[in-house]
Amino acid sequence: MKNITKLSLLIFSFVFIMSCDNEFDEMNKSKTGATSIDPVFILNRAAINSSFPASTLIFEMGIVQQIISPNSGVLTGANYNQDNRASTQVNWQTYYRNVIRDTKDIISQTTDDPARANLLNMARILQAHAFMVLTDSYGDIPYTDGGDGYNTQIFFPAYDTQESIYPKLIQELSEASAALSASGKVETADVLYGGDVAKWKKFGYSLMLRAGMRLSEANASLAQSTVAAAFNGGPILDNADNVYVRHDANYSNPLGATLNSTEAANIYLAKPFVDVLQATNDPRLSAIAIRYVGATSGPTQVVEVGSYEADDQIGMPMGHDNGTVAAAAEADGLASFYDYSQVDRRRMTSRAAPAFFVTAAQTNLLLAEARFRGWITTGSAAQYFSDGIAAHMDQLATFDAASAVAATDRDDYIAANPLEAGTELEQINVQYWIASFLNGPEAFANFRRSGFPVLEVNPYPGKEVDFINRLTYPNSEISVNTENVNAAIATQGPDDLATKVWWHK
Repeated sequence: MKNITKLSLLIFSFVFIMSCDNEFDEMNKSKTGATSIDPVFILNRAAINSSFPASTLIFEMGIVQQIISPNSGVLTGANYNQDNRASTQVNWQTYYRNVIRDTKDIISQTTDDPARANLLNMARILQAHAFMVLTDSYGDIPYTDGGDGYNTQIFFPAYDTQESIYPKLIQELSEASAALSASGKVETADVLYGGDVAKWKKFGYSLMLRAGMRLSEANASLAQSTVAAAFNGGPILDNADNVYVRHDANYSNPLGATLNSTEAANIYLAKPFVDVLQATNDPRLSAIAIRYVGATSGPTQVVEVGSYEADDQIGMPMGHDNGTVAAAAEADGLASFYDYSQVDRRRMTSRAAPAFFVTAAQTNLLLAEARFRGWITTGSAAQYFSDGIAAHMDQLATFDAASAVAATDRDDYIAANPLEAGTELEQINVQYWIASFLNGPEAFANFRRSGFPVLEVNPYPGKEVDFINRLTYPNSEISVNTENVNAAIATQGPDDLATKVWWHK
């Protein structure tokens, strides 16, 4: 009897334990945690992460002599024309680890889902933008296999040549833009355009136009056909269609976050940029700049001594470090180097400042060049030129109401600075340089592509090159993906600042 009782208790205990184990699985399932994410929210994350990192202040904007710092260490870069892989790697890591990983994930999820065809093509366009930034900055990059580690476990991607990448980008943009359909699902949660298909089409065709113009010196026939197709598709011509990320306290602008914290007193407007704006009485200088008159330190850069007046602005000369910039400031009649002009971090580069990727100003100016070259036959180069300038001046109000350019000042400037015969390419591309302010990768790319503005060689005595032509590959990529990096270097040239990317002729 005792044995029967013990056996019964054992069986009961076993059944009870198994029952508890089954219920334990259910108990450990979250009743509130998401088990899947709508891919439109992944697109939003990719868009937000497309905002240009703070490293573009150190290299790209410094290379084109718009913004500069005399400080070394983490800020070593274009002012010294020296390599600093802690900074040159940031674009690579930001775009591959975030933007391209996410867009490839969206494409993987939506390729076989006709109901999300619009989302698929939106992701293709945003991804093309990221790849264009990367190849323009570094040259040969992983394109076909790039970003596939997350979905297909390709952890050591092969590199594609830039010459092979550009036709693929153009095809991708052409197909994705054409495939967007007003009859498809409207992705209302999209942070860029609220799912507006017409605006996404303009984004795609504007990038296609940009890609075509990038090839103007490398493959003129492909450039011309691409530009014509993009123009016929319908690029952005109005500020209402600009592509930009809106930032706020939760998702701050990376440039603004840097310029309103550790580097607030360390980064200045470069003399060549200020001088060009002053020389033509450009009203944008007052919209962009502030000078803390008489400042002798960071803490003395206060609003009370700040001046927005264009005549008060003094750009910091290129090629100085902490040992020589004090003498330069004294020669300019300043109290210290803290007295040089800065981009106003309370307006243009606040933490909530928008980050613009593609704008009507840029597109109109590219069309001005395309019309001058005879690649399109509609409109006049002069009209596209003036429309581009007007669009950029009007765009400044989006940063802050205090940065708005008055319509009379805008119109007076345009009337005083028409497109003139014999200097068209220089005028157009100098304006593109101004219109791309704070979009460092694009300003850097078009400067190399066009050769304008004509800038003097950086005078820093310890420089590695006269002008930086590309960013160097990250040390992390070199150490992990060594074989493929070395193959790219063997094809493209040395992994240094002097090597030119393929389209840079």
